[in-house]
Amino acid sequence: MSTAKLAVIVLAAGMGTRMKSNHPKVMHPLAGRPMIRHLMQTVAALAPERVVVVVGPGMDVVAQAVAPAATVVQTERLGTGHAVLQAKAALGDFDGTVLVLYGDTPLLTGETLGRMLENRNGPRNPAVVVLGFRPVDAGEYGRLVVGGEGLKAIVEWKDATDEQRSYPLCNSGVMALDGKRLWSLLERIGNDNAKNEYYLTDVVALARGDGACCSYVQGEAEELLGVNSRAELALAEAVVQRRLRAEAMAGGATLTAPDTVWLCWDTELGQDVVIGPHVVFGPGVSVGDTVTIKGFCHFEGCRIEKGAEIGPFARLRPGAMIDEGAHIGNFVEIKKATIEKGAKVNHLSYIGDARVGAKANIGAGTITCNYDGFDKSFTDIGAGAFIGSNSSLVAPVSIGAGAIVGAGSTITQNVEDDALGLARGRFEQKSGWAKRFRDLKNSRKNK
Repeated sequence: MSTAKLAVIVLAAGMGTRMKSNHPKVMHPLAGRPMIRHLMQTVAALAPERVVVVVGPGMDVVAQAVAPAATVVQTERLGTGHAVLQAKAALGDFDGTVLVLYGDTPLLTGETLGRMLENRNGPRNPAVVVLGFRPVDAGEYGRLVVGGEGLKAIVEWKDATDEQRSYPLCNSGVMALDGKRLWSLLERIGNDNAKNEYYLTDVVALARGDGACCSYVQGEAEELLGVNSRAELALAEAVVQRRLRAEAMAGGATLTAPDTVWLCWDTELGQDVVIGPHVVFGPGVSVGDTVTIKGFCHFEGCRIEKGAEIGPFARLRPGAMIDEGAHIGNFVEIKKATIEKGAKVNHLSYIGDARVGAKANIGAGTITCNYDGFDKSFTDIGAGAFIGSNSSLVAPVSIGAGAIVGAGSTITQNVEDDALGLARGRFEQKSGWAKRFRDLKNSRKNK
C-alpha cells in the first residue's frame, strides 16, 4: 500500500427514507455496532492524515459515532458533488490523495482501497481513480465508459443511452482523487441532468477535458453493497457474519454449524473453543481457550474463562464472569455474578448479583432473590457450598464455605461455614385424609 499523503472524505448525510426509521441510515447496526463504525475502522487502518465526515443537519449522533474525525454539515442535499465540496474548508490546500467513501457502504475492505491508492499514486498519476464492479443485476447503477486509455466517463443511469446501459462495469461511487485538482474539478460541476443534481461522477469528464488521465479498479460486488433499506441491511449483516465466522475458525475455534452462530464485532474467542449450533454473541463477550459452548446459548457483556462448559440453552447477561472449569448448564441464567473455578450451576437456575465460590454446587431450580422491587442486593455463596434443589436465597444473604442448604429452603439469614441451613415447613401427614376428601366431593356431585 502506498505511503503517499492521504485524506478521506466520508459522505454520511443521507437520512435513508427507505429505512423508514427515526435514526440516520448510517447508525443502523451491523454485528452490534453502527455500520459507519465498520467503515471508520477500515479507514483508520489506512492511516490517513485527515478524515472529514459530511453529515446532515441534526445528526449529532453520527458526529459522536465518527469522533475524533472532523465533521461538516451539508445543509442542502444537492448531490454527491455538492456533498464532497462541503469538506473544502476542512481540507483546505491538502495536496495528497483524497479518498471519497460512503457511510452506507460499510463492507469495503482495506485491500480493495489499497489497490485504488496504488493506482492513484502510480506512474500514470491519474486525476481520478474510480472503483467499479460487476453486479449480477446491474439495475440502475451508473456505468463506467472505458477504453484503451483508461476511464473515459461515468454515465448515470437516467442520463445513459441504451448502449451505455448495456455496459457491464458499474460505478460504486468510491473514488481516489488528486487533491491538487479536486476543488477545481468540483467547482466546475453543473446540474444540467435528469436529477438536477451536482454529480461527483462528472469529475471524470472534466479531468479528461483538462487532458488528465483517469483510471479505475475493479472490486467485488459483495463489498460494494450499499445499504438503503432494511432488506439490504439484512444482506450486509449476512456478509459481516460470514466474515466474522471465517475469522473465528481461522483463529482456532470450531463452529459445528457455522451459519447458525451469530457473532458480534468485538467477540473474542480463544483457541480450541467449540461452539454448537444457534449460539448468539452480543457485545462485550470474551471466551477463553478450550471452552465448550453447547447449542442455543445467548451471551452479552460476559467473560468465560479457560475450560468452562456452557449450555445448552444458557443465558449469560452483562457482568457474568465464569471462571476456569466452571459448568453452566441448561436453562441457567447468570447476571452480574461470578461463578468461581470449578463451580457448577447445572440446571434451571437464576444467579444474579452474586458470587458462587470455587467448587460450589448449585442445585436445580435455585434462585438468588436479588431484587425487592426497589434495590438489588448481593448473595455470597462460599467455596464448596452445596445448595439443594428448589432453594430461594433471599438477598442480602451469605452461605458459608462448605455449608449445605437443604432442598426446598427459603433462606433469609446467613448460614455459617460447614453448617446445614434449613428453612421449610414441618412435614405433617394425615392418614386417609385424601380419600375422605374425594369421597365428600363425589357425594356432593352425585346429589
